Amino acid sequence: MAANALPAGHALQEYRIEKLLGVGGFGLTYLAVDQNLNLKVALKEYLPGDIALRGPDQSILPKSEDSAETFDWGKRRFLDEARTLASFRHPNIVRVMRFFETSGSAYMVMEFVEGSALSDWMLSRRPLAEARVAGLVRPLLEGLEVVHRAGFMHRDIKPANIYMREDGSPVLIDFGSARQKSSELTAIVSPGYAPFEQYHTHGKQGPWSDLYALGGVLYWIVTGTPPHEAAARIRKDTMPPAVQAGNRQAYRSEFLAAIDWALSPNEEERPQSVQEWRDALLGRVGAPEPRTEKLQPPAKPATDPGLLKSLEAELAQHLGPIAAMVVNNAAKKAGSGIELVQLLSVELPEAARAAFEKRFIGNSRPLSRPLSNSTSTEPATVLAMSRFPAEILERAVQRLAEHIGAVARIVVKRAAMKARDEAELYLLIADEIEDKAEKKAFIRQAVSISGKP
Repeated sequence: MAANALPAGHALQEYRIEKLLGVGGFGLTYLAVDQNLNLKVALKEYLPGDIALRGPDQSILPKSEDSAETFDWGKRRFLDEARTLASFRHPNIVRVMRFFETSGSAYMVMEFVEGSALSDWMLSRRPLAEARVAGLVRPLLEGLEVVHRAGFMHRDIKPANIYMREDGSPVLIDFGSARQKSSELTAIVSPGYAPFEQYHTHGKQGPWSDLYALGGVLYWIVTGTPPHEAAARIRKDTMPPAVQAGNRQAYRSEFLAAIDWALSPNEEERPQSVQEWRDALLGRVGAPEPRTEKLQPPAKPATDPGLLKSLEAELAQHLGPIAAMVVNNAAKKAGSGIELVQLLSVELPEAARAAFEKRFIGNSRPLSRPLSNSTSTEPATVLAMSRFPAEILERAVQRLAEHIGAVARIVVKRAAMKARDEAELYLLIADEIEDKAEKKAFIRQAVSISGKP
């Protein structure tokens, strides 16, 4: 179908085609320039290759009289959906700016997202800590919830359709396959990520279908391999569940079980809404038991005073007297014992982290309750003890958390004890961001916020 693409330099109203970006079942997506605004945009062209072709004058024509009615129906649907998608306003959903008809077809003008596809972005970043994965999926779920509430489904969520902006935030793109739940649904298949109900036109599709696909993306992130094709899992499911294939030292068993729940071959056995799955995935309620043997929790609970003392003693070798405070504050924020160890690991020199995690990760389990200790200090109080106003520190925490998750509070607190001014504070905490482009963008934005030259 790429052979049918418009050539570079071709003009459609005020838009000049730069190059082809992608090919889908319903059309082509180009990088174009709005010549009035001198702005890069993504321009999607309605061109269903099975029933339409491009004429000599670059217009789009039905292949036959028999396909003309179907072509016109699809074009009306394309425009109706563009109109609906243009009403969505969410920072993690690509924005539809305009739509129009010309040259026998319909066109959708969308925000052009600078960055890279998740499939490329992940190449140099594996493995991702659970906090970072959660920070990636949470805004995507919020955006997807907006789509579902409007009565639409994306239907083609996969690593290639999740873009990572230069600031590290994700955005869901390519709504060309989006459909209303009440409409006639065509088969849409991205092997590994499409649920079985999308393999045929009469499948029971709904929000659970998008959750299967997003669950597939998370499975790929935590295991390093894409899910098996859904059609192959119906009769005999040989795909290792995430609770087996995922690194259980890096991810909570509840987190992995929630991924498996979303990937249930039977749509009725999956979470039915974004909220239901988000609660299971991110810790509010548990997912159904994984389809493997029940995981046995480690013997020693994280609330055990002996374990906390051991963690404190280990950290004291590197942090000194503040180790007790760091352990108590981290325990209040951690959703599990594994997460507690991960939070504390960040406080150690890089060379000591692996040994620390190996020693303690097996002795942790989900926290049954927040720890209570008369010597502990609330995070806000700790922040206020520094030379910086509390609002400056809280702002720094929020900015850094977008990149490294919940450990941001600990990192900022520690940096605030060393930094002489706000500019130096941001420089210190930026060192925790591994990606060079993200780090550069963070410093640039942070400096702008701080008002420093």
